Amino acid sequence: MNAPVEAGPVGRFGSGHAVRRVEDPALVRGEGRFTDDQVLPGQCWLAFRRSERAHARIVAIDTAAAAATPGVVAVYTGADLVAAGVKPMQLAIPFKRPDGQPASAPPRRALAHEFVRFVGEPVVAVVAESRAAARAAADAVLIDYEDLPAVADALHALAPDAPQVWDGAPGNVVAEARHGDVAAAEAAFARAAHRITLTLVNQRLAPSPMEPRSVSAWRDGERLVVRLSSQMPTAVRNTLADLIPGLTQERVRVLVGDVGGGFGMKTGAYPEDIVLGWAALATGMPVKWQAERLEDFVAAVHGRDQVSRAELALDADGRALALRVRTVAGVGAEPSNTSVMIPLLIGPWVSTSIYDIPTVDLHLRAVLSNSAPTGAYRGAGRPEAIYIVERLMDAAAREMKLDPAELRRRNMIRPEQMPYRNAMAQTYDSGRFEQILDQGLALADWGGFAARRAESAARGRLRGRGIATFLEWTGGNALEENVAVAVTADGFVELTLATMPMGQGIATSYVQLAHDVFGVPLERIRVLTGDTDRANGFGSAGSRSLFTAGAAVRVAAEKTVDEGRRLAADALEAPAADIEYRAGRYTVAGTDLAVGLFELAGRQPGARLVASGGAKAGGPSWPNGCHVAEVEIDPDTGEVEVVAYASVNDIGRIVSPVIVRGQIEGGAVQGIGQALGERVVYDADSAQLLSASFMDYALPRVDGFRGFRTAFDESIPCQTNALGAKGVGELGTIGATPAVVNAVIDALDHAGLGRDAERVQMPLTAETVWRALRRDFGPAIEV
Repeated sequence: MNAPVEAGPVGRFGSGHAVRRVEDPALVRGEGRFTDDQVLPGQCWLAFRRSERAHARIVAIDTAAAAATPGVVAVYTGADLVAAGVKPMQLAIPFKRPDGQPASAPPRRALAHEFVRFVGEPVVAVVAESRAAARAAADAVLIDYEDLPAVADALHALAPDAPQVWDGAPGNVVAEARHGDVAAAEAAFARAAHRITLTLVNQRLAPSPMEPRSVSAWRDGERLVVRLSSQMPTAVRNTLADLIPGLTQERVRVLVGDVGGGFGMKTGAYPEDIVLGWAALATGMPVKWQAERLEDFVAAVHGRDQVSRAELALDADGRALALRVRTVAGVGAEPSNTSVMIPLLIGPWVSTSIYDIPTVDLHLRAVLSNSAPTGAYRGAGRPEAIYIVERLMDAAAREMKLDPAELRRRNMIRPEQMPYRNAMAQTYDSGRFEQILDQGLALADWGGFAARRAESAARGRLRGRGIATFLEWTGGNALEENVAVAVTADGFVELTLATMPMGQGIATSYVQLAHDVFGVPLERIRVLTGDTDRANGFGSAGSRSLFTAGAAVRVAAEKTVDEGRRLAADALEAPAADIEYRAGRYTVAGTDLAVGLFELAGRQPGARLVASGGAKAGGPSWPNGCHVAEVEIDPDTGEVEVVAYASVNDIGRIVSPVIVRGQIEGGAVQGIGQALGERVVYDADSAQLLSASFMDYALPRVDGFRGFRTAFDESIPCQTNALGAKGVGELGTIGATPAVVNAVIDALDHAGLGRDAERVQMPLTAETVWRALRRDFGPAIEV
């Protein structure tokens, strides 16, 4: 059995060693290059007038007072943009509605036209010489609305008498998907010795990066230049070129500096980005918009928002026979392709997780409501699917009076089954799930829990233990990446690529990989990103950056060294086969004849040695882990504290130990946030957003848990990429939520609630737990 490898002390070497993050010095010195830091000569500001109504027809818009406000340069309405030929963002997905018609959703326009469908939708844009003038003018716009009935959530939107969000989607169903074998699942349930049924809520969440959205746009000759905070610059460029008349991709340049967190919220273009681009072209002036936190709460994409009825069939020995799930996924009022693909396809790919479940029957519906669109949020469909199967496993163990770890062990895919094709036709290339389980149980001291529970009880606390053994899918949204390398005469190696740093430390990993090849000091390696004139690609999402671009860094670096060897052979008048390279120096074998890498670069045209290379993965990666949480509950208040959290993670080869520890533990904090506190809430009657600030939206706090024990097993490399690495950015989030919820339910069960404890729904706030202890679970939820 391979022992887990814990992150080691800070070192100063290449991949596999812990080094200090190369991104941090500039940031802690206040030298970050965020979009809002940029001030352009003659810059104007843009402000939006947003809809205060959840659903209404726009009768008239009077912009006269706004246009007369001192300092105002221009005022735009949705009608203006339609007349100018600005196109809406349209749904294009391979799913159909229940009636067999193609998927249908309202077009998402840069500014609302004729109708508004959620509170916060941009209706009017004002460009002014100052931010204060733009805001004042936006407030001066008079909008006459005819209110229409609104529906605040997806479940109520399915009621026969529910208001219709969009006439093109009768019954408010945008699209549906069915996966698996209905008849085989029905037969499995018929012969099952145990049938577990749960109704589960994955509540709507607000991603909440530290930096809200920010956009600047200006003309550069005949080109449009847009600078913004984004994970996917190329996608933004392409959208602007497609939707704004007169543009082509070659006429649009997108720049991204430092990004203060993304978490999926900053993937792709937003309506506001299109407005900024249009306004810059129309006025000929630089235009800037900096979102307030309120604007991101009401108009940036939200995550999760799924309600599921989930069933698991097991035989008498506890082996799973079939999984059946019925899910209603809220996609908001004007969903994107991502809004629909996440619940209808990406989540289902991991629905059976690390378990050998032969049959599935999945029916998923994407449903409109008068709320902000949903989209990618850390994990994007995988947290919801893993939460379902992990809750079912715990409930089955409770019914069968089995140790929850033992039931999981009985159902795990075995190493000899690899490569393994799951019921969703996804192929796992590698995994030793029982090995990871054993290490996780040891790290968490699983066998010593009874004593810790007794100690908590002596202090008047309820203690519970939860486990999640799981996998996730990463990198498969785009499997290819390219990197350009330039060695400069002034002593630097520059890597240019299209993936984006956004706080996750990916530049550190790239530098370490380049160091492996070049052998030059880390401070002599630069990572250049965020310029579509220099590099284009998918960007950073789905935990793909190291998985794809990391491999490309190595390939491009090796090509650069090889090109340098050829040039060194000419310079040293020796056969290329005799040229050796080590730590920035080419030497003729067996002699003292040598030339430095940077000296050689200085002899080239432009005083630069350049090369490029790419890598393409053979398929996605399947990182996995065993996460164990312990909680204490104050029975008088319902307050929950995470008092222990241990995890062992298989992410293949580790390049940067410090980075992966931060990703696992930071992700776990976000998963704990969903389990215990976070929830976007709309008023049921008016569809007004009630959780529109951090006074009402409860992010996790440092006093809610006592730290982590985190370990890794590198003995199971990924088989689909040259590095052997598996994605890590979302793994912690995916495991933490079910582990913590299972721990709370275990504590409630032990307190006397029994199977009723399984009725609680996230977030498990103090009030929710306090009420559960008194058997108040609120109204039943029907899916």
